[in-house]
Amino acid sequence: MPALPDTMQAVEIAQPGGPEVLRLTRRPTPRPQAGEVLIRVAAAGVNRPDVLQRQGRYPVPPGASDIPGLEVAGTVVEAGPSQVEWTPGDSVCALLAGGGYAEYCVAPAAQCLPVPHGLELVAAAAIPETFFTVWTNVFDRGRLAPGETLLVHGGSSGIGTAAISLARAFGARVFVTAGSADKCRACEAWGAERAINYQQDDFVAAVKRLTDGRGVDLVLDMVGGSYTPRNLDALAVDGRLVQIAFLDSPRVEINLAVVMQKRLTLTGSTLRPRSVGEKGAIAKALRDRVWPLLEAGTVRPLIYASFPLAAAAAAHRLMESSQHIGKIVLLAG
Repeated sequence: MPALPDTMQAVEIAQPGGPEVLRLTRRPTPRPQAGEVLIRVAAAGVNRPDVLQRQGRYPVPPGASDIPGLEVAGTVVEAGPSQVEWTPGDSVCALLAGGGYAEYCVAPAAQCLPVPHGLELVAAAAIPETFFTVWTNVFDRGRLAPGETLLVHGGSSGIGTAAISLARAFGARVFVTAGSADKCRACEAWGAERAINYQQDDFVAAVKRLTDGRGVDLVLDMVGGSYTPRNLDALAVDGRLVQIAFLDSPRVEINLAVVMQKRLTLTGSTLRPRSVGEKGAIAKALRDRVWPLLEAGTVRPLIYASFPLAAAAAAHRLMESSQHIGKIVLLAG
């Protein structure tokens, strides 16, 4: 491998604020520690938590890079001590706790996965954050089973499009909400059985119609707030609500009688603060259960737009506009 440069281009957050606070700078090229690898980044995914971090609303975990970016794809250029799985030259995609908006980043070896055969690096960069999130919440915590029904809020988002693909591949019926007719059409073209325009229709009533009054088995929600009691109403007996974000509010008022009468389960999780061991277990499950589907073309990420590192602010403006359908990526290579 060629000699590593002492410094690299990276995007830093100058101060909390709008997209304009993202600036291209030079930082020392990181070096891998024990159990880590150094990746030459080809592309990095842009995610809602990056926006929250830029706004000063999502603190960086202890020990993580202050550079935003939670997922990348690229080439391993150096392996740290005690790391035996990956060698220089391997093409990988990786889940990070930070540092992805850069030419180089370090990643725990356990959080790396091989780029699926047939997939380009740019597409692979759009996989880790969303697929890790969907797998652990929909299938581990939510226990979605073949033949069950899933309602995904924000169906046109990166999380939403990944959830549609994975749930359909594992034999579930998928309904989503989206905020425009165009987004609804896109979600249905991507595989959702029905997309509900929440600007025009009551999703609870729509779900009841679609399930002959039964309700859905699982709701994946990133809104919270006023959606929560409505989510409970939309659930079937023994249904599960999985919360992964709260774009509205984390504070809600619910009727516990509904929870008791329907025997509902309310759960949720965050991904970034979890340990390397926990994330490594999710990576192993993905490699065993999902990678064959990616390599067969049954499941794939949906890329909406790509930007160079220097245009990270434009990528964040697009993310905040909510006009995108699928994933936004930054090109570093």
